[in-house]
Amino acid sequence: MRLESTPELEAFRKKVRAFVAEHAPERKTHAGVRAPEPELMPAIRAWTAKLYEAGLLGINWPAEYGGRPDAHPLEPFIVVEEITRARTWQPIGAAALASAALIEFGTEEQRVRFLPRIRACEDVWCQLFSEPGAGSDLAALQTRARREGEGDDAVFVVAGQKVWTTNGQHADMGYLLARTNPDAPKHKGITAFALDMRTPGVEVRPLREITGTTDFNEVFFDAVRIPAANVIGEVDNGWRVAMSSLGHERSGVAAQGVEMFAVLDDLLGLAENSTVRGRPALEDSATRQSIGELATRAHVNAAMVNLAQSRMLHHTEQPADAPLGKIFFSEVNHDLAAYGVALQGTDGALTEGDPSVAANGWWQDAHLYSRAYTIAGGANEVLRNQVAERGLGLPREPR
Repeated sequence: MRLESTPELEAFRKKVRAFVAEHAPERKTHAGVRAPEPELMPAIRAWTAKLYEAGLLGINWPAEYGGRPDAHPLEPFIVVEEITRARTWQPIGAAALASAALIEFGTEEQRVRFLPRIRACEDVWCQLFSEPGAGSDLAALQTRARREGEGDDAVFVVAGQKVWTTNGQHADMGYLLARTNPDAPKHKGITAFALDMRTPGVEVRPLREITGTTDFNEVFFDAVRIPAANVIGEVDNGWRVAMSSLGHERSGVAAQGVEMFAVLDDLLGLAENSTVRGRPALEDSATRQSIGELATRAHVNAAMVNLAQSRMLHHTEQPADAPLGKIFFSEVNHDLAAYGVALQGTDGALTEGDPSVAANGWWQDAHLYSRAYTIAGGANEVLRNQVAERGLGLPREPR
């Protein structure tokens, strides 16, 4: 693993840290990738626009669209780390995915139309990929797009449903995958679209989760008409567009190590103010052993994050890297939150808003939300199969 800092990178980190301290909106009150309340949206849009204006987002975009292609490849990771360290809002939505697709596969007209609006955060994007029957097996998606007309008047008429759409209730645009050729093989016949979420026939239904918050949405399409000019890439080649854009957006891995150490620090603070069998929790050997084990796993997670970053930079990624990192992070994250609830004893049954609950119920919310990380981005059970089959070359599980 080769991941060394330089004086230039340390100067850049100081610059980012100062910028975040001066301009960031309020701290997040919940763990995980959450949707903000509507009243926070103006501040988050302004914050995102400032990050682009300062050259801290879109760093790897082409120069003609505001990027700095000669920047050090670690700079995007540093930006994510510093925003995470401040425990404030990352830019919300799927603009990073959409911009990667537009830059690599979009037309010049599409880039000129959409990229400046992304930079100004005039458009928040959502990711319209997953469906009730196509989550971990995304290629099974069944939302249909049927072409009507020819030339400049051609449109695609979309019918179907998406689910688990984070920030769908706030989105102006959607990065949509739909099946345009139902007779093609499973991974073929899919097309990527840029969808105006205000188009007639688009219905967003927020989902209230076990946490009591609304982060995900169902999205329904009833004869939604999308101009053919909004196809990203070639018709029936959307699987390639989607996989390429997902591969481009890798800086999010940088948040995992920083986030976990922040939670570990909070756990130590909770233990300092908790009792176990009538004694301060940190005087209890079993408590110290449990926290020590979690701290060890947090350090292993950080090493895995650094290894993943190093391999990305040196183009030596292996098929098992991303699945293993996601599995390990999600399970340690869950165990940290669960232990934070357990340390509260019977108070662990309290919920957010109870006047006597620790940290205003942050641990309870984090524990409930932590299961989402074991499913989002591919269920851990499916990812273990990927590690076995693609990483270790074991026989495929019978289908």
